[in-house]
Amino acid sequence: MNGNEIINELKKMSDEKYKKNIIKLGIPEDRCIGVPMADLRKFSKNIKKDNDLARELWISGYHEAMLLSVLIMDKKSVTLEYIEEIMNDVISWDLCDHLCKNIIIKIKGYEDLIYKWSSSEKLYYKRAAFTLIASYVIHNKKADDEALNKMLQIIEENSDDDREHVKKAVLWALKEIGKKDMEWKDKAAKVSNKLISSGIKSKVWIGNNALKELNTLVKVEGRTRLISNKSKMGSNV
Repeated sequence: MNGNEIINELKKMSDEKYKKNIIKLGIPEDRCIGVPMADLRKFSKNIKKDNDLARELWISGYHEAMLLSVLIMDKKSVTLEYIEEIMNDVISWDLCDHLCKNIIIKIKGYEDLIYKWSSSEKLYYKRAAFTLIASYVIHNKKADDEALNKMLQIIEENSDDDREHVKKAVLWALKEIGKKDMEWKDKAAKVSNKLISSGIKSKVWIGNNALKELNTLVKVEGRTRLISNKSKMGSNV
């Protein structure tokens, strides 16, 4: 199938109720087809990895086609330069996170984008920086202290952005660092308190919400990361 044929198939899969919900989240109606992510993942299994086809789907501008594009990219040959180019087309938090978690963190040297994008004025470049921090901590068991300290510094220095899709990503990144172990829980809590004491609206919001979860974290035998004592497994500690 070529790009047009795939898009026609997606239109056949359209769910009008789902489409209306997506439009409410801010996706322009003329760019929305209305296919749930679970259906896109299932559909992608019938398509071979192909960067040319992925590019064709991406430039179509359809939200679901762009999500599908990420699923069929050949990660081994995607470059950071290409990622920086297509990030300009991202207009939603879900596509931003989808691209970060499925492609960017699998490209060698992606950590450089964290430092580059964290101070960007562009909404989804900046969100991506903090989504990448969260993903780095979750998936990298060998995350070193130097890198994590730099990431905490980035959070502290760039958390004065009150845009919802940015501050929620900053909060996510801070909490995930705190879940690494007890030492990093304490470090994340210290940063949270600094944010609160700044008096800056977005920083106070991030600090308070981070502490709500950090204060519940406990170590559970058999798990490498901390979990909340409010969870079923954590409540037994």
